[in-house]
Amino acid sequence: MKSFGIGVIGTGYMGKAHALAFRQAFAAFGSEIPEPRLEMLCDADPARAEQRARECGFARWTGDWRALITDPAVDVVSITTPNGMHRDMAIAAAEAGKHVYCEKPLALTLADAEAMAAAVRKAGVGSLAGYNYIKNPAVLHAKRLIEAGRIGRIIQFRGVCDEDYMADESLPYTWRCRIADAGSGTLGDLAVHLISVARFLVGEVASVSADIATVHVDRPDPTRPGETGRVENEDQANALIRFAGGQMGTLLSSRAAWGRKNHLAFEIHGSKGMITFDQERMNELRLFEAADPAAEQGFKTILSGPAHPPYDRFMPSAGHSLGFNEMKTVEVAHLLGGLAGNHPLYPDFEEALKIEHIVHAILASAKSGGWQQLSA
Repeated sequence: MKSFGIGVIGTGYMGKAHALAFRQAFAAFGSEIPEPRLEMLCDADPARAEQRARECGFARWTGDWRALITDPAVDVVSITTPNGMHRDMAIAAAEAGKHVYCEKPLALTLADAEAMAAAVRKAGVGSLAGYNYIKNPAVLHAKRLIEAGRIGRIIQFRGVCDEDYMADESLPYTWRCRIADAGSGTLGDLAVHLISVARFLVGEVASVSADIATVHVDRPDPTRPGETGRVENEDQANALIRFAGGQMGTLLSSRAAWGRKNHLAFEIHGSKGMITFDQERMNELRLFEAADPAAEQGFKTILSGPAHPPYDRFMPSAGHSLGFNEMKTVEVAHLLGGLAGNHPLYPDFEEALKIEHIVHAILASAKSGGWQQLSA
């Protein structure tokens, strides 16, 4: 198979996750996927770019993201920058004929997200959005159980995605608090993951009714000692949803929930049972089947193992557990396999745009106080 030259923009939290995933993907998946060539790493700080390129095994580095995009050796542009930079980078990459792999959320505004999807569509290049939690072997097994009818007809989805990274009111004001730089708050950072899981496991969302709140309205401004910055986006979001298939649902999210580190959890209620999951225990899936004898009914805990692909690409022993970076590696392997024509890319920018429509419907509902319908 053809190899693909990789260019990663950004060297922070997600930039490092992408770099590690591209290094690990071929070792884990071997000849199932094309081999990635680590061609170039970009950071706004050239010294940091040089250091990270050396540490992560990239052949070259740059402080100019435009130079990375136009480099002839780069086939895939990986965007891990703050949200406000996604639009320009993704459109420039598509126009240069490069495949685009962009972290979520897709963009600050719905118009920007639509422009990104349109650019990819027009250029005919591949695209993938960074919703790696749906690549978890446990979540993939939940999908198989649902499709096999093990819990019957789906009747309800209850989901929550909470973290506590902004629970402390003394934490400083940052770009994440500004609509111009981050867009929405917990919706764009956390709830989008929950929405991706809900759509993946249950289906299209038809309507929403929502409420949002900012818990800590003012935060210390590190650039102005003694003064504060006004938080412009939401810390909490609650939404009732209706799926296109008629199922009920709830989506709850907070970035100010003390004690929660990565609490992406859901219950899927069916006519014959239930599936539950919590990302903080990401190698466990719980299954209840009403068909069991009454004296034996209860939740069964299923530990991830080689019987739940692609867990087997990493280790042969069940219960030894995979982590966040392995999920990114699975996502990168999916990207490379999709670009080779092995399968459709999911979630591509068209799918990510649907998630953005749901986020903005939630924001519109919270403002209007009524239900918002989503187009088919």
